[in-house]
Amino acid sequence: MENSKEMRTWLDDMGLDHPLVIAGPCSAETEEQVLRIAHELKDTDVNYYRAGIWKPRTRPGNFEGVGALGLKWLQKVKEETGLKTATEVANRAHVELALEHDVDLLWIGARSTVSPFIMQELADALEGTDKIVLVKNPVNPDLALWLGGIERLHTAGIKKLGAIHRGFSTYEKTKYRNIPEWQLAIEFQNKFPDLPLISDPSHITGKRDMIFDVSQTALDLNFDGLMIETHFDPDNAWSDAAQQVTPEKLVQIMRDLKIRKESDSEAEYNAKLSNLRAQIDILDNQLIETMGKRMKVSDGIGELKKQKNVAVLQSNRWNQILGAMILEGESKGLSEEFVLKMFKAIHQESINHQEKIVNA
Repeated sequence: MENSKEMRTWLDDMGLDHPLVIAGPCSAETEEQVLRIAHELKDTDVNYYRAGIWKPRTRPGNFEGVGALGLKWLQKVKEETGLKTATEVANRAHVELALEHDVDLLWIGARSTVSPFIMQELADALEGTDKIVLVKNPVNPDLALWLGGIERLHTAGIKKLGAIHRGFSTYEKTKYRNIPEWQLAIEFQNKFPDLPLISDPSHITGKRDMIFDVSQTALDLNFDGLMIETHFDPDNAWSDAAQQVTPEKLVQIMRDLKIRKESDSEAEYNAKLSNLRAQIDILDNQLIETMGKRMKVSDGIGELKKQKNVAVLQSNRWNQILGAMILEGESKGLSEEFVLKMFKAIHQESINHQEKIVNA
């Protein structure tokens, strides 16, 4: 699969003056709920109405979707509001039912993308379809696996393809439900700049009050659209309640997001500058997070030294680290002066942490 301008034809043909917006409830719960949310979204920037019909849950016993019955509700959404519809498919039976009920956009979830066997089954079931098919990143940060899944669909003759960035699972506790690993998404764009890329801030954050910031970062990184879970009563949603916003909040988010003006004479410069600054912000946040983790390790060393009554400063160890980091820095284009200043500051902060523990 090679990058081609034709990859984004389906999106360009929509002639949107704003990013593509896919919104709706995490799960279709009742016919009344599905239709009420749709009517509240019909006169907004929403282009596709999403609803989970089959819900793959981490553990059995949780609500796993209403099943094929919900597809009839999506048909009513289209009839009553004119909104195009979207849902997730995870096997051949899902695909056949979704196509039978004329769902306009299908997406493949992270748990499916992780398996080449599932992706091939879906590619075979979707072969030759003119529906839009979007592929979420796999749960683990594996770009080859993500692209491989898309390539299987491409090989099956599916022309209207795109990707959804929903973050990646991690055992660490972070402010995100799924860490974004923005650098991987940037690498995706570098390889396939014309393949539409959609952000799913709902699953990245897991918290509705973080959705705006992640959405803005995605737009600054030239993402083509957003998928945001929306419910008229989010707190009482049957699944993923914490990450859903009301239709009113969604409209406000759309208003507040800063979108580059294509008509501006400096548009290309501003777009590139905004993109590069967004990358700097991401890397700076990663630096701070890494420094925080490093100091926690230093705290552990301090506890160990206190138990054994060992001096905090270990000159030989420090000199070894400094020498190694200077060489490593040079290989990355960093001056010796910069590396010395940076690691002296890091070392001093580490000593401060250990002394605080030893002298407590």
